[in-house]
Amino acid sequence: MNSPDLTHRKITGDAAATARLQHLPVSLFSVVMGLSGLTIAWRKALTIGELNTGPATAMAALTIGIFITIAALYLTKVVRHRDSVLAELHHPIKLNFFGTIPVSLVLLSIISMPMSHTLAQGFWLTGVVMQFTVLMVVMNAWMHQKQFKTDHLNPAWFIPAVGNILVPLSGIDLGFVETSWFFFSVGLLFWLVLLTIVFNRILFHEPIPIKLMPTLFILIAPPAIGFMSYLKLTDSYDSFAHVLYYNALFFTALLAVQFRHFLRLPFFLSSWAYSFPLAAVTTASWRMFEITAKPGVQSIALALLAITSTVILTLFVKTALAVSRDQICVPD
Repeated sequence: MNSPDLTHRKITGDAAATARLQHLPVSLFSVVMGLSGLTIAWRKALTIGELNTGPATAMAALTIGIFITIAALYLTKVVRHRDSVLAELHHPIKLNFFGTIPVSLVLLSIISMPMSHTLAQGFWLTGVVMQFTVLMVVMNAWMHQKQFKTDHLNPAWFIPAVGNILVPLSGIDLGFVETSWFFFSVGLLFWLVLLTIVFNRILFHEPIPIKLMPTLFILIAPPAIGFMSYLKLTDSYDSFAHVLYYNALFFTALLAVQFRHFLRLPFFLSSWAYSFPLAAVTTASWRMFEITAKPGVQSIALALLAITSTVILTLFVKTALAVSRDQICVPD
């Protein structure tokens, strides 16, 4: 028979696990986005360097495993703590992080493509259906709910709307050309709309809260991804492609000169917002080097790859430590 002390500890442990599950944030899928982005960046660098892409394949397998784990946990939360999920869905800030789920699926379709065409297609189709669904839900909330205030606005609003730009990167290779154009067009439109209102909020209203400061890096992602998707769609390195790439490089430089400010920030789960945008501009730079063969562009790509790898490794370690200390999945 179990002693009363062991029984008490088991009950306490079960209660703690239940509480952690209840507070599992949907933004945890941003970990998958960052790891997927790093995998894509390394695969592109290794391919251009005509090196063995085995490490990128191993990273892809790890990322898919992490996604399955997080997805299983969040589905369990949906079943057991439906009210908590609905609370996130109606939260003016957390709502936008539901976009990390379909974006993660589309990214998984990219990293799994060399491993299995069927698997990649499954990830892509699921991701695209979810992307459209999340976009409709979020936009309906934007248009009809009354609780939104200027203080709620931050670059995370890009995720559900501008995430559409990502679709062509594997959609074209899978043969879904018109669907890819549809999502790219919508994403590009909302990049311009949201960029305007986000800068209005940054310049003329209260500063973004410290916990959400890392989301400023999301400004890098739309033009970086847009550059690569545009090349996929048109197979043309034209003036518009130049505009997209150099906008991504500009936002990267703008945030880089503020690095001391970001280094002083404590670690939050939102710190993963650094990861995918940096990986996106890194991959875009390798793609730019692939087209132009200019040594200067190669130097930029190499530097960004080193920085992005260091940042994501640091985030991974800090997240693991936070999990071990029960600092993740706690009430806000």
